Amino acid sequence: MNADNNFIDEMIPYVEFADNANERTPCVLVLDCSGSMRGEPIKQLNIGLKALEKELKEDIDASSRVQLLIIKAFGKDEIEISSDWIDAMNFTAPEMVAGGLTPLGKAMETALKKIEKQKDLYDNCGITSKRPWIFLISDGEPTDYDWESVAKKCCEAQQNKKVIVHTVGTEGANLEKLGKFSIIPPKRLSGLKFTEFFLWLSRSVSCISIAAPNASDLLDDTGNWDE
Repeated sequence: MNADNNFIDEMIPYVEFADNANERTPCVLVLDCSGSMRGEPIKQLNIGLKALEKELKEDIDASSRVQLLIIKAFGKDEIEISSDWIDAMNFTAPEMVAGGLTPLGKAMETALKKIEKQKDLYDNCGITSKRPWIFLISDGEPTDYDWESVAKKCCEAQQNKKVIVHTVGTEGANLEKLGKFSIIPPKRLSGLKFTEFFLWLSRSVSCISIAAPNASDLLDDTGNWDE
């Protein structure tokens, strides 16, 4: 019985692609849910994720072309896949709870591995894809000991055009350290404008999902969510 269940689990992605063979735009959100996010910050983050869900589902192109993966960083060195690869049309925003430290290195390393594995799946199923995005959002700084080696891997992956990494720091974040994860300068969220950020992200990923191969990576107008 267990063998049968494993076989069914392995076949689910292939069934999904059989029903929807559109080109995919993979997008990973790495979210800092450490203890310092307790209270209003985590509340606004959850409201923003709900807005992202609604916006993507209402967009005909994005709903069938964008795939999301959410990685939660919390505890001493714990990470959690809060939402595994899923088409936007089937995405349900997870409820985030704050607590613990900020293992961003481990979270970002997991993001790179998940992207590589998903790219192999696309290739095996004959599905074309845009360059994957990773958005790292934090209100602090990495607390795991080897985060700098992971940050270097992220930059190398970008230089080799395997991924695009954007870092966003909220109030209190160490932008210098967050910026080491990307060759693109970090941005700082203005106040608690998580909803504005996620709406901008939805519009950006929707545009890229149907854009020509050499189109710009993001919408220039951030909608005033950044400082």
